Amino acid sequence: MKSQNVSRTVLAAGAGAVLAATALLYAPEFLGRGTPLPPGPAERAVIAARAGAQAALPDLAALIADREKWLWAHPDDAASWAELGAAYTERGTRLGDARDYPRAEEALRRSLAERPAARGNTAAQLGLGALAGARGDWRAAREWGERVRKAEPGRWPVYPVLIDAYNGLGDYGAARGAMERLEELHAGAVVRARASQSYRDRGWREDADAAALDAAALAEADAEKAAALGRLGDLAWERGEPEEALERHGAALRLVRDHGPSLAGRARALAALGRAEEAVRDWRAALARLPLPEYVLEAGELYESLGLDADARAQYERLRTGTWARAEVPLGLLDADHGDPAAAVVRLRAEWARGHRSVGAADALGWALFRSGRAAEALEYAKRATEEGLRSALFAYHRGEIERALELRGPARRHLAEALRINPDFSPLHAPRAAAALAAVGEPPDELPEGVGPEGPSRTEKATAAGTGTRA
Repeated sequence: MKSQNVSRTVLAAGAGAVLAATALLYAPEFLGRGTPLPPGPAERAVIAARAGAQAALPDLAALIADREKWLWAHPDDAASWAELGAAYTERGTRLGDARDYPRAEEALRRSLAERPAARGNTAAQLGLGALAGARGDWRAAREWGERVRKAEPGRWPVYPVLIDAYNGLGDYGAARGAMERLEELHAGAVVRARASQSYRDRGWREDADAAALDAAALAEADAEKAAALGRLGDLAWERGEPEEALERHGAALRLVRDHGPSLAGRARALAALGRAEEAVRDWRAALARLPLPEYVLEAGELYESLGLDADARAQYERLRTGTWARAEVPLGLLDADHGDPAAAVVRLRAEWARGHRSVGAADALGWALFRSGRAAEALEYAKRATEEGLRSALFAYHRGEIERALELRGPARRHLAEALRINPDFSPLHAPRAAAALAAVGEPPDELPEGVGPEGPSRTEKATAAGTGTRA
């Protein structure tokens, strides 16, 4: 399925890191109140943020309400405006609700108006960087993050913002460098979660799982532990282990019963295990709780695979007409597979020009080009998507189909087989197509001319080699 759940979860952790930076510095009225009492919801959110952890969503809402009330009486408190803006961003990211983002920007800009950047207001700048990342504006996220790093290179919450920005821009070397610096400066669940993502992006599956297990062990609050367990479930799913994914997502949901990423993850695993009715139930619950554009597309494709055409069309229309943040890739894939591929190319080329050059954007643009009849041009982007390190069954399937269209039989066979080896149930709609395509390519011939390898160059491969001056 077209899922980027691990990335989304880690982005939410990045927004939480920014909230941690503001809460760490600017929550004095919650501290030193004399005889300690059991903390209230807003105080629990501050305590979680100070530790770099995810707050429970009700506690985060209480913190927002508390900051709003405080600022009504103290409108010149730049620090509290920054904290409120960071909290809005985190809530919007975790709920998939872009309506919080204008509120976040207003609060963060107000913080800078009360205390400009020139006077050291790095908290608001950091908040604007996280907000830009939540909106998918990776260039702006990088710019804000690098400003803060230049001013305060030892401030650890800037590095999650930079990691997201560099990955979005396709600058993976810089992302790894920022990850190394984060590990030097800070420890705990949020850093191990980031390490897990970094290892996953490099194709280091065992390391990714070990780091995610560390994050789960180090997490203290239920919300943070559920996020770590959900991440473990996503990793199990991506390597084709739906039973383990089901167990891990179930553990997350026992801690936080409406944990959106784990409702979606459990739906995927149930579909792979042939439990279609339960999968549909969980997708409906996931979309009610966390209506992310990639989830809407996945649910629609499950419905289509089950012959629920009216339900599928309803989800596709919901995606087309909704107001989304960070939706250009799923919208492009929607048009490529279920609409107008030429329109998908236009959309995704604009996103590419905007600076979004992640492996997901490369894969989607390549697939849209292929679906619009431009397979030779598509292959360049498919290679970018599959050669960075991330092991994605969907990306391998897309590349295999593009190579099959170009009569690159050996590479097509290799990548279609790889897709099914990575995760034989990667999509209820596309995995059967991958299997059919692999069967159509067939096995290599038993007897080959002397000097020709088992894959054998096709006519297209020979022509490509002749045109580039390389050997096939």
